[in-house]
Amino acid sequence: MASHETQTVAQLGALAQATRLSVFKTLIREGSKGMAAGVIASTLSVAPNTLSSHLSVLQRSGLIGAKRQGRSVIYSVDMNSVSGLIDTLVNDCCAGHPEACAVIDRPSPPPLIVESDSAA
Repeated sequence: MASHETQTVAQLGALAQATRLSVFKTLIREGSKGMAAGVIASTLSVAPNTLSSHLSVLQRSGLIGAKRQGRSVIYSVDMNSVSGLIDTLVNDCCAGHPEACAVIDRPSPPPLIVESDSAA
């Protein structure tokens, strides 16, 4: 298996576990500022030692990176790596026609109607 395919398999494998997927989704929402491990553990109600294992898997796959900031380690998504994963998945789509994988238009959700208490 080529090195690029090996990385893709590792990345998909890293995301193929519920807690790791939740960590990844939490970090991707945070963007480049990232989050401290303790905040991630608290946000997701995951024991710190369990979270550490999950963060290691995501980091080894290349999906996230870590940097020390004072006494904390801040984790964030490696957007170049994620972009590469998405490109790999989309570019192999539909016999070399990635435009066929364009996002399908979805109907907008119905508007939220808030009832007011006008009797007061």
